[in-house]
Amino acid sequence: MHMAPGRREALILGGAGLAAAAVGYLAGPVLLRLGGGGEGALGSASFMDLEGKPRRFTEWRGKVLVCNFWATWCAPCREEIPLLIAAHQKYGSSGVEIVGIAIDNGLKVREFSTSFKISYPVLLAEADGLDLMRRLGNSAGGLPYTVVTSRDGEVAHRKLGALKQSELDDFLGPLVRT
Repeated sequence: MHMAPGRREALILGGAGLAAAAVGYLAGPVLLRLGGGGEGALGSASFMDLEGKPRRFTEWRGKVLVCNFWATWCAPCREEIPLLIAAHQKYGSSGVEIVGIAIDNGLKVREFSTSFKISYPVLLAEADGLDLMRRLGNSAGGLPYTVVTSRDGEVAHRKLGALKQSELDDFLGPLVRT
C-alpha cells in the first residue's frame, strides 16, 4: 500500500510531537527541582515582596511550598485566596509555606492584599512571573496556577485553575507527613 506524501509527513511529524511530549513529561519533574544549589526554575527566581525586599524561593528550602500564581483582576484567583489563607493557618505549623506570586501591578496587589488580609508572603512578579509559570509547566499562561513542591524541592503537583479545599488537602496531606 502506498501512502500519500502529505499523510506520511503528518504521521512522522505527529510521532515526533508525541515523542517530544513524552520526553517533556518524563524529564519535567527532574528539571524543575527546587533543591540542589537552586538551579531549578523556582530556586533561581527572585521577586520583591510587598515591602520591597527581594525574596528567593531558596529561603523556603526544607518546607512544603505552595506557589500560587494569581492576579487581582482574575475572578477565580480572588475566589481561592480565602482557601489559601486558611491553608496557611492550618498547615503553617507543619512546615508548609504558601507563597502568592502576583502577575499584576504592585499598587493593586498591595491594596488587594491589605483588604483581603493575606497572611502569607506575596511576591510581585508582574510580567516576569509569566515566564516562570511557563517554565513550571503552564504553557497556556492561564491563572490561577499552583505548583506544590515537597520538602526536598521536587514538584509534586501542578494545578491550572482554582483549587478546591479537597484538592489542597489531598496535595498537602502526604507531603506534610514525610
